[in-house]
Amino acid sequence: MFTNKARILVIGLFVVLLAVILYLKVYALAGVAVMFIVVLIWGYFKEGPIVLAAKHFHNKDYAGAEALLRQINRPEWLSKKRRGFYEFILGGICLQKRDYEEAEQHYEIAAQYPLRNVNDHVAALVHVANINIRSGRYDKAAAYLKLTEKHTDHITAKMKDVIKKVEQELKKNK
Repeated sequence: MFTNKARILVIGLFVVLLAVILYLKVYALAGVAVMFIVVLIWGYFKEGPIVLAAKHFHNKDYAGAEALLRQINRPEWLSKKRRGFYEFILGGICLQKRDYEEAEQHYEIAAQYPLRNVNDHVAALVHVANINIRSGRYDKAAAYLKLTEKHTDHITAKMKDVIKKVEQELKKNK
């Protein structure tokens, strides 16, 4: 749960601590310091600031969430759970900016990864379907709505209502 700058600062502190520990020849503590450095570097590439971005996104601070997500240089290196959530949050930010094409791309990628729960997965599929309805691509929207059918037993009533509304919109426009 670090920003990239904070993570680099903490790594720097551990490197200084490691130098002092090695000077004092306390090798057991040096091993622990190296372990912490490795964990922080691993977190930089595999975890990123996704949790902080999610908090900003939840509080409707979309600019803050986007700034944190843009710190991730290589999202393909994120762990599977983090990558899905990264794409889901970025899709939501693009929706807020009314950049529907980019939002669709991010939600399509998010649907390929495990998300926090089934509701989030279905929400990503419904967002893609809704964007395609708005763009006039009704066949693609129908295909994404069909993907939601296998999850109907595990989603909330609110999500079921959203799916019904999108299906009605699809039938009206077909």
